[in-house]
Amino acid sequence: LRIRPLTQEDLINLPSRFQRNILSNSPFTPNQVIVHGDKKLTFNFDYVFGPETQQKDIYDTAVRNMVDKFLEGFNVTILAYGQTSSGKTHTMGTSDSVSSNQESRGIIPRALHTLFSYINSTQFKSRKITMKVSFVEIYNEDLIDLLIEGEDENRPQVIIREDSKGNIIWSGLQEIKVNSVEEVMGHLTRGSLNRQVGATDMNSQSSRSHAIFSVTLCQQKQISSNGISSPTAFSRPSTPLTPTKLGSPPSRRLSKTMSMSLDDGEWVSITSKFNFVDLAGSERLKRTAASGDRAKEGISINSGLLALGNVISALGDPSKAKNTTHIPYRDSKLTRLLQDSLGGNAQTLMIACVSPAEYNISETINTLKYANRARNIKNSATVNQEESGWNDLEHLQNLVLKLRAEIKSIR
Repeated sequence: LRIRPLTQEDLINLPSRFQRNILSNSPFTPNQVIVHGDKKLTFNFDYVFGPETQQKDIYDTAVRNMVDKFLEGFNVTILAYGQTSSGKTHTMGTSDSVSSNQESRGIIPRALHTLFSYINSTQFKSRKITMKVSFVEIYNEDLIDLLIEGEDENRPQVIIREDSKGNIIWSGLQEIKVNSVEEVMGHLTRGSLNRQVGATDMNSQSSRSHAIFSVTLCQQKQISSNGISSPTAFSRPSTPLTPTKLGSPPSRRLSKTMSMSLDDGEWVSITSKFNFVDLAGSERLKRTAASGDRAKEGISINSGLLALGNVISALGDPSKAKNTTHIPYRDSKLTRLLQDSLGGNAQTLMIACVSPAEYNISETINTLKYANRARNIKNSATVNQEESGWNDLEHLQNLVLKLRAEIKSIR
């Protein structure tokens, strides 16, 4: 939970009788927040960050260890949830750029700096690493690729599919290969400029869509026969060194390479995905004074968040968890996209952002209840690892030849 400070805008725009701070947390119970309303309500979270908390503190305490999990091969998702103008985009850093102030940088740029510092270290020199990024928004229940240039009608349609293993795949989405923090931040800035924003009575730069910035990391590393990563810094060739036909005996040079690979250990491929989700703010039309298209956007935003709430309730209810119950993932594009992250194969962190002003008490309590239910969800995350080359026909052909030669020598 992150409690934002009262801003100058709050002091100007909110009625003075409703500017009282209704949230408090005690140094003796740092993970607990107390709401001082008509009734005194208490909520517990894994972390509670007060108004004075800096961006760096949030990253170091809650996010840094998730970057380590991502490098190990786990899928990771971080969601920012809360009412309009509660500080979600600021916390996530979705609108940050390379020139942004270091102190105010959000989670995304900090996570990317950590990632590239690891990847460029000697520990990862022996691995073959590829990193790709994508940026998609859900606007009025349409999926829009924010990294593709050109007019809307010329953009390929983004479709959600499910593979044979139950993993969610976004077909038609452009994934751009990146090699540095500056490249990633450039794409993030470009995508953020394409994102739908608009002014409402509650926020002059209100996000009118849910945005998901994804980083996909593909690693190829060598595992020795005893299961320990080998430090050897060479990679298995993707094509044979000399052309061979299926059924013909392997050449001496190829046999030598194969035996080297066998002695040094197997190459495994690890693919992990990091989703940074900046949800649009939940809002009451009465408070935002939205009309026309703005009102339609608000209705669409709220319906997506309602579907997300229903999924969280179904997953987080201990009584339902014991029985096989229907999880309504297909009720919205947002929940379908996040199917892996909620109750699936991912390490997931939800950051609930709230305003401490008495004027926003009903939205704040709703956010606290929503996030509290999400704490009950149990994900079972596993490392996405498989032997390298299973999708490479030539590698599989060579493997058959190698095994034939071994069987022949044993006979």
